[in-house]
Amino acid sequence: MRKVERFIGDKLQERKDNLSIRNLSTNISPVDFCSNDYLGFARSGELKKMIDSSLASMPDYLNGAGGSRLLSGNTRFTEETEQFIADFHLAESGLIFNSGYDANVGLLSSLPQRGDTIITDELIHASIIDGCRLSHATRFKFHHNDINDLEGKLKRAKGNTFVVVESVYSMDGDMAPLLAISNLCERYEANLIVDEAHATGIFGINGQGLINQLHLTERVFARIVTFGKAIGVHGAIVLGNKNLRHYLINFARSFIYTTAAPIHNVVAVNCAYQYLYKIDHQLINQKIALFRKALKEQKIKALDSESTIQGILFSSNEATKQAAANLQSKGFDVRAILSPTVAPGKERLRICLHTFNTDEEMISLVNHLKEWN
Repeated sequence: MRKVERFIGDKLQERKDNLSIRNLSTNISPVDFCSNDYLGFARSGELKKMIDSSLASMPDYLNGAGGSRLLSGNTRFTEETEQFIADFHLAESGLIFNSGYDANVGLLSSLPQRGDTIITDELIHASIIDGCRLSHATRFKFHHNDINDLEGKLKRAKGNTFVVVESVYSMDGDMAPLLAISNLCERYEANLIVDEAHATGIFGINGQGLINQLHLTERVFARIVTFGKAIGVHGAIVLGNKNLRHYLINFARSFIYTTAAPIHNVVAVNCAYQYLYKIDHQLINQKIALFRKALKEQKIKALDSESTIQGILFSSNEATKQAAANLQSKGFDVRAILSPTVAPGKERLRICLHTFNTDEEMISLVNHLKEWN
């Protein structure tokens, strides 16, 4: 056996031994409490009709883009969609990337330079971590949502400083103290970058996001908005001023050196944003309130979250996997989040709430959770 094969085998066995091995599966339980399709857009028949109708109006569209946006892959419709989304979020401009991962890697690997400083929350998404690693800037982490620790890091920063947080954190479902963070950034002349992946569609007027809800649009240097969560389709956009957009076109490698999304993907994004104007945005808030109330009534300890992401903590990978398997056997699609994705001892069931989850389904889930709490 070659040395590299032994390395691969040893690493996989290590994951198996600590019960953290990942496997793909096509087995999906019927009641969805797992996906990021918070508003039901991914399964919406009405949205699908809008997309089909829009595509029918451009019968000569290509199956694929044929190249990067800088070569053959750009269209007027794509640029119009970028501006439409930017206007929706009250931003000056925006640039679409093929995924949220590409957007974060492209922005954070190209903008901070050697001699600059990046400061991130310790629970920031892996795509942001990877983007920062590709930068030559000095990197600091601050304790999760800890303003005092952030200020300590800001005092040590040099060059252009970038503070990077999520508005709603993907594993805990809690929110960053964005007002306090923006105040600190202004005091220390730092540039605030906010990933709105799990806030878009949920917070703000028509789902504009938490930045808009808190009236911080003029105080944030850049926002990353992804389309694969509440928006129900695929891709992402970096929002900022026109100079930032032009900079990324010239320097973001994950934008420059990749084939552009096909036009039918851009059409789906455009239609999904139009659909945001048609839905009842109070419904998801009602679902969250009902679920939290049921947890409290059953005295189930859950992470403090006002978002669609609700976490029930366990003490080990094994206990978490057992609870998830039990719930799946009862028809609930609930997944275990294991270390090393989260810190050891903070393994949890990550429960995602959706507008299509019935009240009865949520109450039943809570009743079954009681057996494991």
